[in-house]
Amino acid sequence: MMSNNLYLKIGRKIREIRQEKKTTLAAVAEKANVSKSLLSKIENGRTIPSLPVLLGIIRSLDTDLNNFFTDLSDDISYGYIHKKQKDYIPYEKEESEGFSYYSILSENIQNIALQSSILKLAPNAYREKVTTDGYTFIYLIDGVVDYILDKETIQLNTGDSLFFDGKIPHVPQNNSTSSASLLVMYLLTDIKD
Repeated sequence: MMSNNLYLKIGRKIREIRQEKKTTLAAVAEKANVSKSLLSKIENGRTIPSLPVLLGIIRSLDTDLNNFFTDLSDDISYGYIHKKQKDYIPYEKEESEGFSYYSILSENIQNIALQSSILKLAPNAYREKVTTDGYTFIYLIDGVVDYILDKETIQLNTGDSLFFDGKIPHVPQNNSTSSASLLVMYLLTDIKD
């Protein structure tokens, strides 16, 4: 299984190439013989692609395999991982307004990929509900956030936490006038063929 950090980089690179070529998710998905939803999840680090799916997507982008993997590297450490805040890696997920993600840690633990991030939500941040293949743990560092799980709204205050099956359509909403910060941990469990 590939490192979560590596497949986040792969997802970002797929999106960058697709956008450079000015092609849509739907067009690449059709050419790669995968669903638009699966391609979106791969680009946004919400699922782990199987090798045949990944190779099909890369080929559908008319990109040389060797060139695709040239600048991708995986950070390997021994015994412990120490990251300074300045080393957190900003990244984007789905189209959104006011959502700023920063990757803290991405590692594999047996057959589970663990990815933890800081999410900074601006007031009135907006994104559609999404699903994730695995489980999600949320810890509200500061602020007040309404967390929407399907049709239920759960209000989180500073220090509150929430653990849920990521297959439930979900989205955090910051309806306050102040920013909010969340620790988000994904335990990704499904590999898509």
